[in-house]
Amino acid sequence: MSQKVAVIRKEHFNAAHRLFNPQWDEAKNAAVFGKCAFPNYHGHNYELEVKVTGVPDSETGYVINLKLLSELIKEEIHARFDHKNLNLDTNEFKNLIPTAENIVVVIYNLLRPRIDKNKELQIRLYETAKNFVEFPVL
Repeated sequence: MSQKVAVIRKEHFNAAHRLFNPQWDEAKNAAVFGKCAFPNYHGHNYELEVKVTGVPDSETGYVINLKLLSELIKEEIHARFDHKNLNLDTNEFKNLIPTAENIVVVIYNLLRPRIDKNKELQIRLYETAKNFVEFPVL
């Protein structure tokens, strides 16, 4: 087969965060980020979709082994972010506001080196049932 196929693995993690720019005062943070800037943090049940696109292997029929992909996500994302305060407990967000936009780019950058460079990778992250982000935009 020489046609591309996309496979998608869905996982989830739970994490707390606060949207807050330390260069601003409380009033400006509240005006820009609203309730998300409250000082005691808040949490989300993030839904994550990892999409890998490529030509299926002629011997296995796989674009990527989904069991392997699940293990990569657990190692790189779940172990790092699940049940953590993203602002306080992770190196990735010590100096980066953990917006959904920033989180999705961080996840992409963690997974990209572990996925065959000949495969396309796209990440979709649902912060709520109604709000999600994608990276990269294809």
